[in-house]
Amino acid sequence: MAETITGKRLAWITGASSGIGRAVALKLADRGWQVAASARSVEKLNILAAERPGLIQAYPLDITDGWASSEVVRNIEQSLGSIDLALFSAGAYMRESARQFDAGQLAEMFNLNVVGTGHVLEAVMAPMIARRAGHIAVVASVAGYIGLPGGGVYGATKSALITLCEALRPQLEREGVVLQVINPGFVDTPMTKTNDFPMPFLIKEDEAADAIIKGLESSRFEIVFPWRMKVAMKLLAALPYPISLAVTRRMLRKEA
Repeated sequence: MAETITGKRLAWITGASSGIGRAVALKLADRGWQVAASARSVEKLNILAAERPGLIQAYPLDITDGWASSEVVRNIEQSLGSIDLALFSAGAYMRESARQFDAGQLAEMFNLNVVGTGHVLEAVMAPMIARRAGHIAVVASVAGYIGLPGGGVYGATKSALITLCEALRPQLEREGVVLQVINPGFVDTPMTKTNDFPMPFLIKEDEAADAIIKGLESSRFEIVFPWRMKVAMKLLAALPYPISLAVTRRMLRKEA
């Protein structure tokens, strides 16, 4: 994706009503891309589309609905043309504790973050493979590298996405389709504003969007940022368990 792109390409972004998805949608539109923006909130999507009239179109979607995901892809491609780039950033975040562990919440998180992403992957992979062209980017997280106290459920869903992308990457390469995984650290979004603990190396949405777009212009599999968070988390994940667990044990918060 070069700076000179003038609107002849089409991106579909899920989770576009807020956070990283919204920021990337605006930046791509500013580069001349046509953007099909999806999220559950019709109102927020319409506000987004109004910020870039003619360049961003709203396509409301709950990604946990597999049939609806396929219908949205069909509607986009009938109305706007073939999807060149699919960026999947829809997802939810929660923290858990051993004392109040809820398997129902675990199932809900996997249904949205993993199965929901599977629905939109399924919807775009078939037409991209048929065309032998296309670019898919899945937003996971550095939280998927290693289990951290309070982040087990969320991290498990992101770890699942990373593993899925690792497995699909060589298969899709053979079919002429590019797949990348995006692993952000802490980004100042509505989702992270609920955190009541220090977030090291926190960056703004615009910085995250710039890092994503730069990464999409490359051929590398993983797009990860900020670099200090990348180094810290990859080093922690590489340590032997006696050492890594000693570190994560110090992250425990006192429970009432």
